[in-house]
Amino acid sequence: MEPTHLDTRSRQKAGRRGRKARLMVESTHTRSTPASPRTGRDDQDGSRSQIKIVVPDDHSMVSLLGSRDELLHAIEGAVGDDLDIHVRGNEITVTGPEAETDLVSRLFTEMLELLKGGTQLTPDAVERSLAMLRGETGARPAEVLTLDVLSSRGRTIRPKTLNQRRYVDAIDKHTIVFGIGPAGTGKTYLAMAKAVRALQDKQVNRIILTRPAVEAGERLGFLPGTLYEKIDPYLRPLYDALHDMVDPDSIPRLMAAGTIEVAPLAYMRGRTLNDSFIILDEAQNTSPEQMKMFLTRLGFGSKVVVTGDVTQVDLPNGQLSGLRVVQDILDGVQDIHFCRLDSRDVVRHRLVTDIVDAYNRYDESRVPQIKQGAAGRDGSRKRRR
Repeated sequence: MEPTHLDTRSRQKAGRRGRKARLMVESTHTRSTPASPRTGRDDQDGSRSQIKIVVPDDHSMVSLLGSRDELLHAIEGAVGDDLDIHVRGNEITVTGPEAETDLVSRLFTEMLELLKGGTQLTPDAVERSLAMLRGETGARPAEVLTLDVLSSRGRTIRPKTLNQRRYVDAIDKHTIVFGIGPAGTGKTYLAMAKAVRALQDKQVNRIILTRPAVEAGERLGFLPGTLYEKIDPYLRPLYDALHDMVDPDSIPRLMAAGTIEVAPLAYMRGRTLNDSFIILDEAQNTSPEQMKMFLTRLGFGSKVVVTGDVTQVDLPNGQLSGLRVVQDILDGVQDIHFCRLDSRDVVRHRLVTDIVDAYNRYDESRVPQIKQGAAGRDGSRKRRR
């Protein structure tokens, strides 16, 4: 590909033609020796590329690269040592393998679009954008990360990953949605934001939040107080999310009027829930019978979101999780959607992603041992017969 030279005069003309919002890129592709002189490693096809990115004058380089270049450092850390990135004024020069330089060029284009849409860039947002572009899914970070789910109390809640965007879109399109994934993937938080938005838009008349009252592997014993005070610790995570999205002073009034209801799952039996947005949280701790009971509460004009993590079941030993079983029972049923999130969608501390991955590897390593142990027990039973 022939090098393209853009002098100062041509840049000014381009700006006058209304192209200020676009990056101007000039690229030079060269053929290097099989071994890269800088890294000592072979390039995949022996070709190296240099791309010069000219940022329009109406964009702040500090906003694009971050305070003290923290966003630039995040990019350099994510792409590795195969690329050299140099910044001079409003020009960014990227040198390295052709595929990687093209990737970084597309990343800066997406970052500019995010800034243009009012999104404040963070190292986490940059790394997630780069991961989306590497995934070759066709999804644009500028479209995924700028979807406003709910604006409340001076902040805007948006999906932060592609799977979260798919989850939010599924809630719009289907009557019943299951959000299944590890801790920290935003399953409950995004569902709550969609519920508050639906109430604000008068799509529903009330929000019902419920979860099973199951202890997390420990016996709490007798709890003092009234019935509501006894169940309050189990429902506290739902209250916490609610306080993030609704004016705290209005929550008691809304709950007293029945517009917002937070209750244990046992209170759902015998009810028909019309014109409601219903969220069942911690669904992995339901029995198959409880799951069936809950799903059949669905009335006209209502929407149901069920969230849970099948790797954190707190039911007594040997009891099946309703969330595990329902995936086999309802798979393929029209207007019911299963949305699965994974460690790449964790939006808590980076270590949470590493912890989830480590536990997944541990569980996978135990599968052959469990199968072998089960086979041994079956053999012993046959010999005793």
